[in-house]
Amino acid sequence: MKNEGIEELSYNTSRSRMIIPEYGRNVQKMVNYALSVEDRDERNKVAKAIINVMGQLNPHLRDVEDFTHKLWAHLFIMSDFKLDVDSPYPIPTAETFSQKPERVDYPQSYIKYGHYGKTIPKMIQKCIELTDEKEKEVLTNIIGNMMKKSYLMWNRDTVNDELIANQLKELSNGKLELKDLSVLTPTSEIVKNKPTNTSSNNNNRRRGRSKKGKKRY
Repeated sequence: MKNEGIEELSYNTSRSRMIIPEYGRNVQKMVNYALSVEDRDERNKVAKAIINVMGQLNPHLRDVEDFTHKLWAHLFIMSDFKLDVDSPYPIPTAETFSQKPERVDYPQSYIKYGHYGKTIPKMIQKCIELTDEKEKEVLTNIIGNMMKKSYLMWNRDTVNDELIANQLKELSNGKLELKDLSVLTPTSEIVKNKPTNTSSNNNNRRRGRSKKGKKRY
């Protein structure tokens, strides 16, 4: 039995669907009302009023580029693309939002030796294109040293200089060659300046302190 003067409660599950819930049910009701207005001029006025309300509900978005354009797009979406009004922007259709985005082609590049990355192969190619033989020899020596440092950085604490020379020749398709291996920085010097694992060293120091401070019984 219903009590007089008490409005019957309604639940969201029994209400009509909100297409964009962020604007709330009242805005959705306004959009539904706009669809029922028969006079076009009046319908245009209602649409502009709805846009104004939508903008007031989202003041934090006013600085967003094409903010008003987004509001009009949302208005048509909330009307299920059935609202016939004069829009200052191209009117979207349901098909516009159902289309799959075009596939993005990612650059595919093969790296023969991962520890050299992409920079060294690019430098090798630039060096090959040099016409000044003296300049080419200087750059070849620089590349050789970079290769040796990269190798030691990512692999181990020792490397044969002939390996670096052979890999440089391989990556350049035989067009670049280290004429004198003595131009390569000594391995000991590179390893000496090689960055150490700071966190590992700190952990070792902490473990050392804990052992010293431990009581013996």
